[in-house]
Amino acid sequence: MIKACIFDLDGTLADTLESMAYVANEIMKKFGLKELPVDNFRYYCGEGANMLMRRCLKDAGDPELTRFEEGARIYREMFAADPMYRVTHYPGMPETLKELKKRGVRLAVCSNKPHLAAVKVIAQMFGDDFDMVIGQSDAIRRKPAPDGPLKVAEEFGVKPEECMYIGDTRTDMLTGKAAGMYTVGALWGFRDLKELTESGADIIAEKPMDLLKIYEEKK
Repeated sequence: MIKACIFDLDGTLADTLESMAYVANEIMKKFGLKELPVDNFRYYCGEGANMLMRRCLKDAGDPELTRFEEGARIYREMFAADPMYRVTHYPGMPETLKELKKRGVRLAVCSNKPHLAAVKVIAQMFGDDFDMVIGQSDAIRRKPAPDGPLKVAEEFGVKPEECMYIGDTRTDMLTGKAAGMYTVGALWGFRDLKELTESGADIIAEKPMDLLKIYEEKK
């Protein structure tokens, strides 16, 4: 029986592609490097802010990563100041979350987005729908380590196998499987069906409302 749903943030709960691209490209301009196409960020993201910045710098003209420390610092500062630039939730997501809560499901977020930015985005977009939010910090290893989802399960007092983990990238699928949770690939996000299935998704959801059907089948 599923008692909790744990969501990735970027590409799963919210479309943050333009937000990440805007912040990163402002940094590239500051460094005198070339700006990067928004669509590139589908693959730059997913493994934390530091990895995103490394990928951006290499593609923008700094293969030696000479500006990495400064870039990573500015990236976090800009997101902490305004994490909501051009961020939108996916159609049907707010309604899906409210229906899950009506069914008594506990809801949490586990993201590789910096923790303070993750907390702000969730609060502004979804109010108090979520019972717990975990973003990237020094306290918990970033995904695909299962630390975040397992901490959620412990806090909720549920077993890992009673949790459904929902994400849109290979990193998310590896995270959910490592945590021993029922792992759902979100096809509306940043990556494609091939990546999700090859990375171990137990099932694929084509749109947010599909999660209700999956929950009903698993409860």
